[in-house]
Amino acid sequence: MARTIVLETEIPAAVEKVWQEVRTSRLLHYITRGFVRFVPTKTKPFPETWVEGEYRAWLLLFGFIPIGWQIIAIEDQPAEGEVRRIRDNGRGMMIRTWDHMIEIRPSGLQTHYADRITVDAGILTPLVAIFAKAFYAHRQKRWVRLAENGFDYDR
Repeated sequence: MARTIVLETEIPAAVEKVWQEVRTSRLLHYITRGFVRFVPTKTKPFPETWVEGEYRAWLLLFGFIPIGWQIIAIEDQPAEGEVRRIRDNGRGMMIRTWDHMIEIRPSGLQTHYADRITVDAGILTPLVAIFAKAFYAHRQKRWVRLAENGFDYDR
């Protein structure tokens, strides 16, 4: 019953800069702001730069409505030519699978960026898939805005 959602965009920045930023927890907090806030548990805070492993966080919809917990399970992926990937093979309180693959590659002077998300939440999968599509569309808009602002996280 799993569903896969794919969203793609062009980020107006060099692929090296995008790759550097995508590996930071700072970026996660920035691009999800306004939609979902991730609050890492005290047992294992998010690292400044993601490393392989599992990180547990409480999720707050719109920054204040508790919607459960999520395991962020970072897995580095081998590069294929100019294509770079990082995977969050996560899961949550009601979600058996939240498998998120980020793929970036050069696109002229910009970066082609893709989110591929596979979700499985049993009978809730259709609703979770709708949520995931809206969530990742929000993230991609925030990504583009951040790049247009010269990666100024305070704007």
